[in-house]
Formats: sequence, structure tokens, C-alpha cells
Amino acid sequence: MKKLFQPGSIALIGADRQPRSIGSVLARNLFSGQFEGPVLPVHARLPAVRGVLAFSSIAELPIAPDLAVIASPADEVPGLITDLGARGTHVAVVLTAVADRAFASRLAEAAKEAGVRVVGPACLGIIVPAIGLNATYAHTQAKPGDVALIAQSGSLVSAVLDSAAGREAGFSVVASLGDMIDIDFAELLDFLALDPRTRAILLAIDCVVDATKRSCRQHGSRQE
Repeated sequence: MKKLFQPGSIALIGADRQPRSIGSVLARNLFSGQFEGPVLPVHARLPAVRGVLAFSSIAELPIAPDLAVIASPADEVPGLITDLGARGTHVAVVLTAVADRAFASRLAEAAKEAGVRVVGPACLGIIVPAIGLNATYAHTQAKPGDVALIAQSGSLVSAVLDSAAGREAGFSVVASLGDMIDIDFAELLDFLALDPRTRAILLAIDCVVDATKRSCRQHGSRQE
């Protein structure tokens, strides 16, 4: 979880030049924030992304990034996950939507074999305002605060961000989990229960399982 929410470096995989596409908005958000670490674009065809040199493959990256954010076509994602594991990157946020459960299972298996933990697929991404990290395609920026927002639905997260912007409300963490083939609410709650920047957690849960219930109790019983 530390490399997900406190990465020192990020690989941006799948950005493009279409002005309103997911990859384009993601690249804008990553490069326009205050994130201090290197953001390393990976693209097989583009020589640069927003003026930053792009690498043609994950294998060519000069370092193993702490975190990868993927907005590539769905059929490329399992192979990218395999390549990330081989390069030494073990956490990925997959914004790409997948076609069906069979493909999601294939992606989950690829991630397990590669040793890569996955947020998503079909998620909005994550934001950590305190470190200037916005790895989403949301059109509204989040201000720093002490409330964590965790949801599956990207559209719901976007709506909350829009509402919060008008109220000057801020967040410690914002995360959209999408299809949750791997990392889920329970793991994030366990992490946030010990996060000194988080005073409260706002959850939008489609399905509650026992692990999530236990994590809710843990956070609820934490002494301030």
C-alpha cells in the first residue's frame, strides 16, 4: 500500500494525444500536479508525452517505477502487467475497462503470476493531494484534507470531487477501485486505519464482505 499511496516514481502507460481521452486527461493530471518524483511515459509509437521523453517499452525504463498507471487498450494490459513484474514494479492502477469476467480473470491471473498488485480495472484512479499525486482522469482537482474517499464507481467519485470543490473540502486520499480483481476495500481500510493524515473515511460500497466489515470495525475503534 505504501508504494500505491506514497510512490517515489510513476510509469505512465497508454497516454495519447486525443484531447479528451482517458489517457490524455490522465497525462495532464499527472504532469500538472505537484508530484516531485519522475513520471516516465511508456508508449510504443509516441516519442514524447506532454513534452516528456517516452520510452517505447517497459523494459527500456531506466528504473523500476514504484507505481504504474495504465490506460492502454484492454488486450495489451495482461502483457503490460507481466512486463511490469519482470521490470520490478509491483503495483499498478488499471484505468482500462475490460470486456467480460473471463478477461478479468485472465488479467488477475497475469497479475498474480507477475507479483503485481492491481487497483481496478475500470477505475478512475487514485489521488493523494498532500504529495501532488493525481493519477486519475477526473476533470476536478482534489484539495488536501483529512477525509479519505473510497468507492468503486468512478462517476460517483467524480461527482463527489465536483461537490467538494465548491465547498472547499479536502481529502487525504481518493481512490476508485473499479472491478476490484485484486486490491479491495478491506485492504485500503486496513491501511487507512493507520494513516495519520486520515481522520475519517467516506465509503461507497456496492457489496460488503466479511473482511470489509472487520476493517470498518478496526478503523471505527481507533483512538484519535
